[in-house]
Amino acid sequence: MNFDVSFALSVMPTILRGLWTTIWVAAAASLGSALLGFTLEMLRRSNRWLGYVMRFVIDFIRSTPVLVQLYFLYFVLPQYGVTLPALVVGVLGLSVYYSGYLAEVFKGGIEAIPAGQFAAAKALGLGRLDAMLYVIAPQMLRNVAAPMANYFVSALKATPYLAVISVPEMLGLALEVGSDTFRYPEPMVSVGIIFLVLAVAIAQAVRVLENRLLAPARR
Repeated sequence: MNFDVSFALSVMPTILRGLWTTIWVAAAASLGSALLGFTLEMLRRSNRWLGYVMRFVIDFIRSTPVLVQLYFLYFVLPQYGVTLPALVVGVLGLSVYYSGYLAEVFKGGIEAIPAGQFAAAKALGLGRLDAMLYVIAPQMLRNVAAPMANYFVSALKATPYLAVISVPEMLGLALEVGSDTFRYPEPMVSVGIIFLVLAVAIAQAVRVLENRLLAPARR
């Protein structure tokens, strides 16, 4: 079967109907995973025993396939009376999954900061929370901007998993086009090109942010 460019262009509007859903899910999951990952890392550092619990939770999240987590939220929780919309399950599932990885990213970013910064904040009378928010976190962001971008791009590329729980994102719509027309190369290539453009755009945006964060340190 030859690749039909005209057919690929004709199905592009159908596929683009899922573009907003893809972008919204990826953005919400990126923000959710960053907030949850930072919270997990702060809890891990709060005290020794809670640290052990959080270490297990983070390792469990990272060791479990994302599809298993999505299936659990969408198919298992309703058996216990908890039913969530497919879109909410998608955002929640991706947020939880990538929070485990971002917690490790934040850990590395914090440990790269000189210990004297903590002592200086304490000497100024800042509490632990204020020191983390106003002294440590801004410096940490400079260290973790690049790896965070990688996981944000990964969250974008993971949105096609949501097709299995009937979220109308781009891959799901492309599969519908393929099943209706029995032509899969054109919709699949179209989806791949759109994901490539989005991933490059995210990488460039984060690179600009990283340069701005590093600018004060270079002066």
